[in-house]
Amino acid sequence: LGSGSGSAMEALRAAGRAVLRSPRLARHGLGLRRRRKLPESWADMQEPLLEGMCFTLKYLGMTLVEKPKGEDMAAAAIRRIVATARVGARKFQKVILTVSPRGISLQDADTKEMMENVSIYRISYCTTDKLQNKVFAYVAQSQESGALECHAFLSPKKKIAQAVTLTVAQAFQMALDLWEATHAGR
Repeated sequence: LGSGSGSAMEALRAAGRAVLRSPRLARHGLGLRRRRKLPESWADMQEPLLEGMCFTLKYLGMTLVEKPKGEDMAAAAIRRIVATARVGARKFQKVILTVSPRGISLQDADTKEMMENVSIYRISYCTTDKLQNKVFAYVAQSQESGALECHAFLSPKKKIAQAVTLTVAQAFQMALDLWEATHAGR
């Protein structure tokens, strides 16, 4: 990390706090791919999360947003994405979304082709939508254009959308812990 690491860390802390404060999310017994259960304690997740937790979702689409975070902003963006997705008569792309302290990676579930790798430092917000409760979305700054993009995904169950959101929150915390540990001696 270069000289801008202070603002990146503050953004990471703020995003992690915003996700962890979300009142809608149950924090136990959430079902994952292959019927694995998330451990009761987030501390028990550190090893699997370091390698990456995988979720199979359907990609709904992306829209540009003005603000890096906020529940109202995210809800409006998700409404736009869902409305656009409903108009198109195409089949949604099945993706494997992997969450780790490095960020989020997207892979085509059928071809196994890597679609995108989003650094944890570029993610400013993630949420499970209140109304569309099977929809998980995150906001990240595009590496190419610098624009803020909201990406939305449909999960088979509400619990899985919540599990993805909580896993991203844990990844934020772990990335912060790792960053602080490597910079403690400076």
